[in-house]
Amino acid sequence: MSRMSLWVSFVLCLCAAPLSLAEGSAEAGVAKSATCAACHGPNGNSANPLWPSLAGQNAAYLGAQLKSFRSSIRINSQGVMTGIATPLSDQDIEDLALYYSQQTPAGLEADPSTWKNGDKLYRGGDRARKIPACVACHGPVGLGNPEAGWPALRAQHAEYVAKQLGDYAAGQRYTRNSKGESQGGNDALIMDTIAAQLSTDDMHNLASYVQGMR
Repeated sequence: MSRMSLWVSFVLCLCAAPLSLAEGSAEAGVAKSATCAACHGPNGNSANPLWPSLAGQNAAYLGAQLKSFRSSIRINSQGVMTGIATPLSDQDIEDLALYYSQQTPAGLEADPSTWKNGDKLYRGGDRARKIPACVACHGPVGLGNPEAGWPALRAQHAEYVAKQLGDYAAGQRYTRNSKGESQGGNDALIMDTIAAQLSTDDMHNLASYVQGMR
C-alpha cells in the first residue's frame, strides 16, 4: 500500500459506520472465564508481560479477536488461543467479551527513560514519516473506540504491545490471502502499514508510554 493510499484508508476508517457491540451476558461470562484466568489473570489482569491484560478492553474488539483466533485468521505461534477459541460459540464469545470489558485494568508503570518519546509519537505522530498520531484511533488516554472496535491500550503490558507492533510490521499478526494481503480486515491493513514505518525504538517507546496510561 502506498503512503497516499494509507492516508485515504485511514480517513475512511475514521468515518466508518460503528460496529455493533457484543450483546452478551457479563454474568454468564464470569463462569466461562475460568479457563482464560490461567493466562490472563483474575478479572483479566495478566501477570505475564507477554500475555495481554483483557480487563477494560472493549467488547467489540475482544469479540472480533476471539473470532479471528477461532477461524485461524489471527496467528498464534503456539496455537494455544486457536485451540481455546475453536469450541466457543458466538454466545460464549459475546459473554466473555462483555465480562472482560466491565473489569478494571490494574495500573502499570512506564519506563521513565522511554515514555516521553512514546508520548510525543502517540499524541503527535510524525509528519515527516507520514505516521498518524495513535491518539486519533486509540484516544487521548488509550481507551480506544468501542463503537468502531478499535482497542484500548491503557495499562497494557509494554512487552506485549511491542510484540504486536513488530508482528504488524512484519505482516505476521494475521494470515495472508493468495495475494499476500492481510486477512485481518481493513484495520489490520492500516496497522500493517503504519507499523512498518516505525523503528524498533519507536515501538518500545510507544509500548512503554501506553503501559503507564491511566
